[in-house]
Amino acid sequence: MADRMRLVLSGGDEWDELDPEELDSLTAQLRKWLLELDDVDDVRPERSDGSPPSGAKPGELITVGALAVTLAPAVFRPALRVVETWLQNRPVRTVKVEVDGRTLELGQASPEEQRLLVEAFLEGIRADSAAQPPADPE
Repeated sequence: MADRMRLVLSGGDEWDELDPEELDSLTAQLRKWLLELDDVDDVRPERSDGSPPSGAKPGELITVGALAVTLAPAVFRPALRVVETWLQNRPVRTVKVEVDGRTLELGQASPEEQRLLVEAFLEGIRADSAAQPPADPE
């Protein structure tokens, strides 16, 4: 069973804002790292729900700096470790992680605090999954 994880990269307020090309390049780097994990089915730039700006050509809009990751639930922890490692020495200040309505920001805490936050985040996801009734086979 695959699940979805949403990642949003941010330069942060105190850092110079990243230009769209740099953010796109950094997002592509993280995508490549995540695709190297076993049981990661797909990592795609996230599509925007909004309408295109006035005068823009029709087509799908990409949300710059956002990835939609499809992976096995057992790979959440390794995927988060990849994100933490990737964040080091990059101009990205944080990566916001969203899974099933739960949100975690990586990059702003000490290593020990971050480890505890990741554990609590993963425990919350496990608890939510356990509380849901099994899907009906069709």
